[in-house]
Amino acid sequence: MSDKQQQKELPNDDAAEEAADHAETTVLNDGEVPQQDADLEQSPEEQLAEALATAEENWAKYLRAVAELDNLRKRHTRELENARRFGVEGLAAELLSVADSLEMALETGSQAPAESLLEGGRATLKQLQAAMEKFGVQVVSPEGEPFDPEYHEAMSMQPSDTAEPDTVLTVVQRGYQLNGRLLRPARVIVAKAPD
Repeated sequence: MSDKQQQKELPNDDAAEEAADHAETTVLNDGEVPQQDADLEQSPEEQLAEALATAEENWAKYLRAVAELDNLRKRHTRELENARRFGVEGLAAELLSVADSLEMALETGSQAPAESLLEGGRATLKQLQAAMEKFGVQVVSPEGEPFDPEYHEAMSMQPSDTAEPDTVLTVVQRGYQLNGRLLRPARVIVAKAPD
């Protein structure tokens, strides 16, 4: 091939620029012609004014976000303080009826027969237990169950022919749990094999 033939096949610089310009104005897949960069049509002063407006808008958004976060933090602190101060309000309201029953028993105690006092005491205890159960306090009374040192406190061991070794023979003092968390272990007497 001669040098003249190679020059005809290679495009010149003017042709390359024309092809690039043509590529910029080609139609996109959905039929739209791409827009030329808007910044090229604006003067530097207009670009600066637009950038300043965007910066002010972003600063205002930032200040609003900081204020909202501060308000959220203050509200959370206030709610936490109220929860600490008034968290037992429901339980206290339930216990008021128990206190009222005990006051009535004390007022009438000197004049009432023993059987009536005993019945009133049982009713007051049931009322107290219902109030505690309502708030997730459960009784741990493990008589006859295997001894569990996580929930039971052994007061002593006693030989027994009837109970299996290492089971709870007698509950001296019942234990309590609050929503599965131990408040107080049950104090128990544990069975051991006879001597």
